[in-house]
Amino acid sequence: MNTKKLRLVLLPLILVVAVAAAVLLWRREHAAPADRLTLYGNIDIRDVQLAFNANGRIQSLAVREGDAVQAGQLVAQLDPVRYADAVAQAQSRLAAQAQVLARLEAGSRPEEIAQARAQLAAAQAALDNAEATYRRLVSLARQDFVSPQAVDNAAAALKAARAEFAARRQVLALAVKGPRKEDIDAARAALKADQAALALAQRELADTKLYSPAAGVIDDRILEPGDMASPQTPVYTVALNNPVWARVYVPETALGQMRTGMRAEISSDSFPGRQFRGWIGYVSPTAEFTPKTVETPDLRTQLVYQARVYACNPDGVLRLGMPVTVTISLHGNAGGQAPEPGCRP
Repeated sequence: MNTKKLRLVLLPLILVVAVAAAVLLWRREHAAPADRLTLYGNIDIRDVQLAFNANGRIQSLAVREGDAVQAGQLVAQLDPVRYADAVAQAQSRLAAQAQVLARLEAGSRPEEIAQARAQLAAAQAALDNAEATYRRLVSLARQDFVSPQAVDNAAAALKAARAEFAARRQVLALAVKGPRKEDIDAARAALKADQAALALAQRELADTKLYSPAAGVIDDRILEPGDMASPQTPVYTVALNNPVWARVYVPETALGQMRTGMRAEISSDSFPGRQFRGWIGYVSPTAEFTPKTVETPDLRTQLVYQARVYACNPDGVLRLGMPVTVTISLHGNAGGQAPEPGCRP
């Protein structure tokens, strides 16, 4: 009876020990090597909302959902007629103002100066004649051969001739000096304003074309030809699929082993045996999933920090949301300054 009871007591203990041993053995076999860190996460990407920097009716769209686009590729076009007319108008105004400035900078033509000299000579002759007439009439008036009214008329004519001569002399001086510096400066400033207006009109005409800012895949085509577009209304959504990054969470206990710039290998169940080269590009400075405001030593080890591990994705096979495993070698992988986002060999 005692033996039977002993067996009933020992059997559960043996089973517990066996299970514990099996679990310990399994953990040892599947534990990550001490010289590497294994993290789990999902692929994330950026996307861009493409919109025209102008208002107008869409004339044509060059791509649709699923199409791959390259940086600088033309993807859409607005009706450019109004903007082309504005450019032509600005060009005409600029050409007219350029002629105004050229005329002022060239100064008076020789023919204009010669004309002013001839007019001055004519005014001189008229003045000489008015002076001679006045002197004769004054002499005759003393002998009572002419009336005082005739003398007064001659004096008025002489005064007018002198004023005309002075005016013609100033006209000649102005013709020789040419336009005023202030007039030239004003014309030059007006020319610069017209040049700026032309540049703006040309920029607005160029804005009727929409280009992809980077390589990617068209994720959504929002508008269609004939729709009215504006800077506030996106036309496409472009997924930028190279590089992508794995969004992973690093335990607090492993935080000291990670540095930006460290090389990493990324793998996915969708591509068994294939490794994607990557690097740690970002580690969050703040913890997440904090259980309490004040943590006990046990709870502190449950804190995690978000990190981004960039991955080379030249074939575009890593897609948004795909579960991945990130392996970071801790031996000879000092890290340092993180590379710029982009695929690195």
